[in-house]
Order: sequence, then structure tokens, then C-alpha cells
Amino acid sequence: MSNVYDLAHKLKRAIMNSDEYKNYKEKKKIVYSNEGNKKIVEDYRRQVLELQMKQLSEQKIEEEELEKIRNLEEILRHNPSINEFLIAEYRFSQLIQDISKIIGEAIDIDLGMGKQL
Repeated sequence: MSNVYDLAHKLKRAIMNSDEYKNYKEKKKIVYSNEGNKKIVEDYRRQVLELQMKQLSEQKIEEEELEKIRNLEEILRHNPSINEFLIAEYRFSQLIQDISKIIGEAIDIDLGMGKQL
């Protein structure tokens, strides 16, 4: 049987050679090469993270905060390079989530469900 570390390195190479990863890296390079697009994406991420932190700490989220995020998402959808980047990022993220789920199942970890070992 192969060394677990060798298999982990093979998985790393497989991920890096995947279409999802290559497309994500290409679209990210395009978006981040434009300072205005980079700023919009980073601002969007910051606002979403702040909203998620509020949710996790069970703070009340105002409708205007949600509306602000929705408006920013609408702006992002109308920018082709940002929209393509976010789609590519989502697809790559889905790949990583699927891999994590497979590994979690193999070692009997219930990710996100609060199950204790």
C-alpha cells in the first residue's frame, strides 16, 4: 500500500491539473489584474463575511444589510469577468467540498453536523 503522504501529493497534483482549478486560476488572474474589479470583489467578500459573522453570533441582520449585498451581487453579475470568476470559484469550491466529503466519509467524520468522535 502506498504511503498516505504520497497519495496526498498525488491528490494535490490531480486537483492542480483539474479543469476546475485551472479555470479558477485563469479567471482569478483576469479579475485581479484589474484594480477596480479586484476592489469590488474584495469589498463583496468582506461584506459577506461580516454578514456571516453576524449570523454565527446570532446578531440581528437588518434588511438594509441584505439589500446592500443583493445590490452588490447584481453589479457583479453584470461584469462578465467577475461573473465568470465567481462561477469558476464556485465550481472549484464544489470540487473541494466533494473531496472533503469523500475523505470525511472514509474516516467517519460527520463534517458540520456536530458529531463527536
